[in-house]
Amino acid sequence: MPRPPLFKKSLIAVAFALTALPGAAFARPQLVAANPAANASVAKPTRLTLGFSEALQADHSSITLTMTGMPGMADHPPMPIKGFTTAAAADGKGLVITLPRALPTGSYDLQWTVMGNDHQPVSGTYSFKVR
Repeated sequence: MPRPPLFKKSLIAVAFALTALPGAAFARPQLVAANPAANASVAKPTRLTLGFSEALQADHSSITLTMTGMPGMADHPPMPIKGFTTAAAADGKGLVITLPRALPTGSYDLQWTVMGNDHQPVSGTYSFKVR
């Protein structure tokens, strides 16, 4: 016995809704903008900014900044940069890192960890150079 057309349409709608839910439930903040950008070479910055795809819980977000190379020092050990402040961006979707002084010439790794509204931490790393 064939099923009524309305029943088939209802099944299709339910199936579609169920496949859409996991994507929404597992959404995570993604880095969508950074200054300096990944692999960029910039003049001595005093401020770094990270922009994400969704609102962050700023009190559960952090960065680690490490100098990984310095001109003229082939065996420069990684050196953590300290003394900066991290604040939420005005729109709640980013972080603003204010440095106490301009970064010296060298190469850097910036590691970030943020938490969105799903309470799951997300991390990433990128590198840039200061000229």
